[in-house]
Amino acid sequence: MTAHISEHKAEANSSIRLEDVHLKLASAAGEVNILRGIDLSLAPGEAVGIVGPSGSGKTSMLMVIAGLERPSSGRVHAAGAELTELDEDALALFRRDQVGIVFQNFHLVPTMTALENVAIPLEFAGLDDAFDKARVQLEAVGLGHRLTHYPGQLSGGEQQRVALARAFVAEPAILLADEPTGNLDGATGEAVMDLLFDLHRRRKTTLMLVTHEPALTKRCSRILHLADGRIAGDEAVWAEDVHA
Repeated sequence: MTAHISEHKAEANSSIRLEDVHLKLASAAGEVNILRGIDLSLAPGEAVGIVGPSGSGKTSMLMVIAGLERPSSGRVHAAGAELTELDEDALALFRRDQVGIVFQNFHLVPTMTALENVAIPLEFAGLDDAFDKARVQLEAVGLGHRLTHYPGQLSGGEQQRVALARAFVAEPAILLADEPTGNLDGATGEAVMDLLFDLHRRRKTTLMLVTHEPALTKRCSRILHLADGRIAGDEAVWAEDVHA
């Protein structure tokens, strides 16, 4: 399984493809259908906004693509790998090498400095220059002066920029962002999203962005509407509407 991942590491901008993906989870009230037959294909380097009411399956779809949730049925292809054929160790390697994730709540390790947080995926990969690469990435997001600060010493916007640096430091093929501005004020959120889209364009990373903000979806090339675990709409954004 590990070799299978390594073979595809060079396919840095492979597409994402979901084929009739269903996800059922157990609950106190019985089995719940979260995803109900998702068919989806993304071209390399696309930026796709995902919208829909709470409980429509947006976050669950991202977790399936990241290999953090196994679908109950269907097939998931991402970054050159067939995820449904991988064991847990191979999925962990897939996430380490191919996927960057940015959450609403930052998910930084509070006892680690900004530099240490960003270096985590590179250290897991056994790279000798993990901290050098982490420093370069923090400088790229404007935090070269905050390397030794802990999350509790940073503002919300700074913490989210650290999270972005960590997501991009391993140069993943896929970036999954789940309400990344949800805990930020308007101006700070806009600055963070400017940075995210800039990194996406420069790295040609495939981006999937869950958001409730229409202005952010218009910065994507495509908008998916989810409802009740299904894709209810799939619309292209006119090229002139997408920020250059």
